[in-house]
Amino acid sequence: MVGKRQTKKEDLKARLIVACTELIREQGLKNLRARDIAERAGAALGGLYTVFDDLDGLILHVNSGTLKQLENTLNTAISPSAAIEETFLSLSLAYLRFALAERNLWSALFEHRMPEGVSVPEWHLAEHAFLIGLIAAPLARHMPDASRQDVAIRARTFFAAVHGVISLSLEGRFVGITPEVLEREITVLAGILARSRS
Repeated sequence: MVGKRQTKKEDLKARLIVACTELIREQGLKNLRARDIAERAGAALGGLYTVFDDLDGLILHVNSGTLKQLENTLNTAISPSAAIEETFLSLSLAYLRFALAERNLWSALFEHRMPEGVSVPEWHLAEHAFLIGLIAAPLARHMPDASRQDVAIRARTFFAAVHGVISLSLEGRFVGITPEVLEREITVLAGILARSRS
């Protein structure tokens, strides 16, 4: 009996995650409503709260799925034997193309905020680590005298540079770059970053 109830709960959880993912993909986070998610999942509104504590908990699970997709995309884009210049270029372009292809889901990774006084769970913070690790690994080989902490700081700086250009551009900020030249400029930026290792 308990096993059957748990199976039903897991099925509901999966349907809610799929429904929430679809809605974020279609409309972004801004107009996301629990009622719409439950309706799309074929569930009662109260059912959502038997699986997740709140809407934020569900969004974290959607973002978790997006991070896994992004990790697979970035890992597929690089070759372990590639030079650092090629690695940074491949990572940067793969990141850009993912952001363009999954714009609302990608944005949700950075737009979502927990309620005031509530911390992001450690398990979810840990899921972001690969973003820095993919940069830090090749970087460490080219900064042999640098401490692990310094390599991590530089990797974060590199990520922030590429992410910042993409984010500002896709948000249409006045300092952003138009989509027509964004890939070209990301290519230039990746080359600059790869050469400025010291």
